Amino acid sequence: MYDVFGSIRGLLKIDSVSIDNNIFRMHYKATMFVLVAFSILVTQKQYFGDPIDCIVDKIPANLMDTYCWIHSTYTIPSLVGAKIGVEVPHPGIANPKSNEEEYEVKYHKYYQWVTLFLYLQAIMFYIPRYLWKVWEAGKVKMLVMQLNSPIVDDDAKRERKKMLVNYFNVNMHNHNFYAYRFFFCELLNFANVVGQIYFTDRFLGYEFTTYGTRVVQMSQQEFGTRSDPMDAVFPKVTKCTFHKYGSSGSIETHDGLCVLPLNIFNEKIYIFLWFWFIIVAIISGIGLLYRLATFLAPFRQILLRTRSRLASQEDVEAVSRKCQIGDWFLLYQLAKNMDPLIYREFITELALKFQGKEPIN
Repeated sequence: MYDVFGSIRGLLKIDSVSIDNNIFRMHYKATMFVLVAFSILVTQKQYFGDPIDCIVDKIPANLMDTYCWIHSTYTIPSLVGAKIGVEVPHPGIANPKSNEEEYEVKYHKYYQWVTLFLYLQAIMFYIPRYLWKVWEAGKVKMLVMQLNSPIVDDDAKRERKKMLVNYFNVNMHNHNFYAYRFFFCELLNFANVVGQIYFTDRFLGYEFTTYGTRVVQMSQQEFGTRSDPMDAVFPKVTKCTFHKYGSSGSIETHDGLCVLPLNIFNEKIYIFLWFWFIIVAIISGIGLLYRLATFLAPFRQILLRTRSRLASQEDVEAVSRKCQIGDWFLLYQLAKNMDPLIYREFITELALKFQGKEPIN
């Protein structure tokens, strides 16, 4: 498996300077990695064999495989729960017209597009990250100025702290738009994961939203009496009909059975994604509630005090009183990246600057 995952392990690389938060990284790192990995694995024949193998008389096997892969196969949904070996040979497999009763046929066309759909979803999860990187434009990295290391030359540290204090003193109340852009990207992350649940549901024929609950309910039933909902969404055996001209010029119909070994893996992919998307959506929703709370000044002060735990409470309060939400957000970002001792000195000097006093070097 290393040859499969080796090319995408860079997606999990931790940045030297953090410009977002853990919830944000759940979208563009964890979720994107999972989707790209699944997309690549689906194409690996050495692990799962041919995606389709069809059985039919008088038709070359390769020709039938190609035809049924392109034109899709079908099952009968009403017979998915029928007794195997007595009523049907496989779940959902029978002639559309049987015993003077015509069954509704369901064509499965999506399995050819699973790998592309997963890759497209991975791109969608990266878009908010891309927008934020463009809008952020390296501001945090420039302001940190290598103050994230505890080992810094005293003269260089003093000069960089002075530059940082002067920057905030001159640019106070000019960072709101910067923060609002990040908040918009957080909202976009939430909207995207909810939208991906909806689009996956559309892609799988409106079977995805209840897919996980049905699988959980099935697992609690007695073996031998339960109907596997995964057979309805990702059938392992389907039917395919091929028409061709016979020797006399008449149209011959050849009915075949097709085995879809790849669906054994597809069903596991989507049961995992069902739980994963819901978890990410819930956590992202909680993150939005947290973001709403940061619009309250007392809550922002508590958070900044938590991040500036080495600084005195008086200095943190003096800085917080001067900050609007954009200023607080940028200070909070710096706190995550700067060395705690250096950040304490920076907060102290900034508080003195706001009070009209010169810092003591």
